[in-house]
Amino acid sequence: MRLKDKIALVTAATRGIGACIAREFAREGAIVYIGARRMDAAEKMADELNAKGLNVHAVYNDAEKHETYQSMIDTVVSEQGRIDVLVNNFGGSNPKIDKDICSTKYEDFINVVDKTLASVFLASQSAIPHMSEGGSIINISSLSGSHPDVSQIGYGTSKAAVNYMTKLIATHTARKNIRCNAVAPGMTATDAVKNNLTDDFQDFFLRHTPIRRMASPEEIAHACTYFASDESAFVTGQLLEVAGGFGMPTPVFADTLDAGVSR
Repeated sequence: MRLKDKIALVTAATRGIGACIAREFAREGAIVYIGARRMDAAEKMADELNAKGLNVHAVYNDAEKHETYQSMIDTVVSEQGRIDVLVNNFGGSNPKIDKDICSTKYEDFINVVDKTLASVFLASQSAIPHMSEGGSIINISSLSGSHPDVSQIGYGTSKAAVNYMTKLIATHTARKNIRCNAVAPGMTATDAVKNNLTDDFQDFFLRHTPIRRMASPEEIAHACTYFASDESAFVTGQLLEVAGGFGMPTPVFADTLDAGVSR
């Protein structure tokens, strides 16, 4: 019960990593709000968790409609009086149109950047005045924000900006004793990965991951629970990669390991 009686809001939380974060927070004793565009899915998830004795609510938020960030926060505050934990989980892109610098249309690029940054900026801006001392903002970033890739220029650029914004928010809110940290998942076993990345690309990526498997969504949720809890009360402005060591070894690591080469 590390989050007992904390008021927590998780955006984009009806599936994948967000859903796992919401479930774990609820099991750890938090009163959890699921921010979602698909309210039917959010309410169904809340009902299922409440039937298990947890305390979960659905609240509307649509990344395409900036005004819904304020209304989302207003709903939580009107019902609970405060927010203790905010997880900015929204993010994503379409690899079919978010490609390299020469193949990506500017409007597609800026659409990804706008939605990702708005999800962090607007939600945080609206929540901070209502956060209790010791509050925690957790931004879900990505390895793409610190490791340039062959494609997804919009997604990578937006996550790099999220990393920087995390440090800025941490700096701006420190005197209020509000913390801000980011979690950067590596390749994670979600439907989004399975549906958008080819098997060949997944295999190639994992060759360069020392712990040769994908993360589970639950493992990302564990990191978020640490940042949400008082265990991390003196930790702020940090980026925690939950990625099995991707990017840590030399570039020849995978090839030499596969070939059985030693020095």
